[in-house]
Amino acid sequence: MARDPQALLAGRRVLVTGAARSIGGALARRLHQRGARVALLGLEPELLEQVAVTCGRAPWRHCDVRDREGVDAAVSELVEELGGLDVVVANAGVGAQLPMLGGDPDVLRHTVDVNLMGTYHTLRAAGEHLGHPGGYALLVTAGAAAVHLPLRGAYNATSAAVEALGNTLRVEMRHLGTRVGVGYLGEIDTEMVAIGLDSAAADKIRWSGMFTSMSPLDTAVTALERGIALRRRRIYAPGWVGGLVHLRAPAQRVVDLRRQPTMAAALAIARTERPRFTTHLPDRTR
Repeated sequence: MARDPQALLAGRRVLVTGAARSIGGALARRLHQRGARVALLGLEPELLEQVAVTCGRAPWRHCDVRDREGVDAAVSELVEELGGLDVVVANAGVGAQLPMLGGDPDVLRHTVDVNLMGTYHTLRAAGEHLGHPGGYALLVTAGAAAVHLPLRGAYNATSAAVEALGNTLRVEMRHLGTRVGVGYLGEIDTEMVAIGLDSAAADKIRWSGMFTSMSPLDTAVTALERGIALRRRRIYAPGWVGGLVHLRAPAQRVVDLRRQPTMAAALAIARTERPRFTTHLPDRTR
């Protein structure tokens, strides 16, 4: 089989969630450049339309992945427009600071709704169209699935849960010829990551550089592109994240034993800061 991503991606029908900007938007553009036929889901209609135009006027739908019925309808419509589906990239996700004690419980609830339930809704809707030998589902998560830093309780928990969903789905779809991959990302230089790290508590504790040095956007896009082309089981961006995943127990031990002279002060600040999500979430009560 050819190993050139462009040859492997040409003609593939790919649905990307969280496609309005950052990694999702850049990945959709790259896949289109490689000859794939892409369809887009996201929260920001104007940005989604701009990405769609650069992807050959790809079909798109405004969709909140927390809304199961909305996801079902949007996926069904886009799959019909594509004439089938070969790949789904469950990329939509959010993050926000959360100290475990004294933090805002709504941060955990909203993060679970988007990162975990949103991924589940996406896979549930798209999975029935991927049950063929060329089918591939990619769940995008983070190195936080394996190694857990402070102030990131909600993000850590949902990252690990998304990894578990991917591992389960892989077993359940193997007999159909469908492959399932999990993408583990480090800190990628995007607006969303900048927002996630922008807090007084994070500045005080200064743990953000531990195992999480910033990498260019292209690092993630290139790794995901090749992983999709080859239908890989694991994708790491940057590559050293793979070391964390494989050595998660000793890596976590390093985190556990690190000196923390400013932890008390950082937690006190975090309990008073208003958490800011990396993506604005519309109010679903309206």
